[in-house]
Amino acid sequence: MPKKGTKSRKGTDDEPKQEEKNKLPEHLEVQRTRVVCKGDAPTEGFQYAGAFAAMGIDNSVSADKFCKNFKVVVNRLTEDDMEFDMIGIDASMANAFRRILIAEVPTMAIEKVLMADNTSVIADEVLSHRLGLIPLDADPRLFEYISENDVPTERNTIVYKLHVSCKKGSPRLTVKSGDLEWLPEGSQLPLASPAQSGDKQKTYTSFSQSQKDILEKPLGVKFKDITIARLGPGQAIELEVHAVKGIGKVHAKWSPVATAWYRMLPEVVLREEIKDADAEMLVAKCPVNVFDIEDLGNGEKRAVVARPRACTLCRQCVMGPTGEVMGPTVEQVELRRVRDHFIFTIESTGALPPEMLFTEAVRILEEKCERVISELS
Repeated sequence: MPKKGTKSRKGTDDEPKQEEKNKLPEHLEVQRTRVVCKGDAPTEGFQYAGAFAAMGIDNSVSADKFCKNFKVVVNRLTEDDMEFDMIGIDASMANAFRRILIAEVPTMAIEKVLMADNTSVIADEVLSHRLGLIPLDADPRLFEYISENDVPTERNTIVYKLHVSCKKGSPRLTVKSGDLEWLPEGSQLPLASPAQSGDKQKTYTSFSQSQKDILEKPLGVKFKDITIARLGPGQAIELEVHAVKGIGKVHAKWSPVATAWYRMLPEVVLREEIKDADAEMLVAKCPVNVFDIEDLGNGEKRAVVARPRACTLCRQCVMGPTGEVMGPTVEQVELRRVRDHFIFTIESTGALPPEMLFTEAVRILEEKCERVISELS
């Protein structure tokens, strides 16, 4: 009998035997863990929890299994985009992150445009729409949401002004996003004339202090070369804009990503050796160079899978010369997708770096889960 606090050696030795006993045949394991892509359409496997219960395989989803198998591998990270692998996760979870990134991670965007003068050829509404889509270099976590009844303050509103004119006799002038000037003290446009000469003039915001005192760096726009308008001689634009915090669910201008998407990890399997002329034909057919030629010596060559991750599932490798699924390699090449391995790509618009966007998406999903648990309890 083992001592208290020690693990039975017999039990430990029996675990590999039990796993070996419960191992599925290869063709069933492929159905359980892969999506096989035929020449015309993918072939779905078995998804429900009890699919392989008779063979001693638990196909259900559990928190313990998720914690044991889940991992994230970052493959590429730049200032504007990142690509990483999420392994051991269900498609519903990957899609939840995608939807949160697009629609629920907050950013700052221009919401109100106070037009003082616009003699350009662009209508006020079109000009306002263009201004709203300019990415702002402002961390939304430093600001609060504003409602209809709230007063614009230094904690919930960012104010910019644009005052550009083209003098008569001058060449046409291009107005760019870099011409927007941050006003840390708040609005400069008068809301109404003061009742008495000594009264302070009211504006469209009520800043109690300068935003320079509460922010570590000055605010501006992310890209200063975005064209807003082109002014002819004698034309001018004078306006003031107010940026507030929002989410992409309300309007696309608050979406922090240009795109967020994922795909299952490709897996290309050669069911039998493809040699010589067939091998060269297979390599030539693939537009993304998934296959390569290996020299076997004595004048023999064979095809090998060199870059399976680059596969886009175009199915050219299993198609004939006229597009029909009856090429010479249709039975020799099998295209698969790993069911629980996702290649995730995030392209930021510039408000926040991509790695921070994913961290915020995880935090928002965690808050949703806590809210559901509290409601159920």
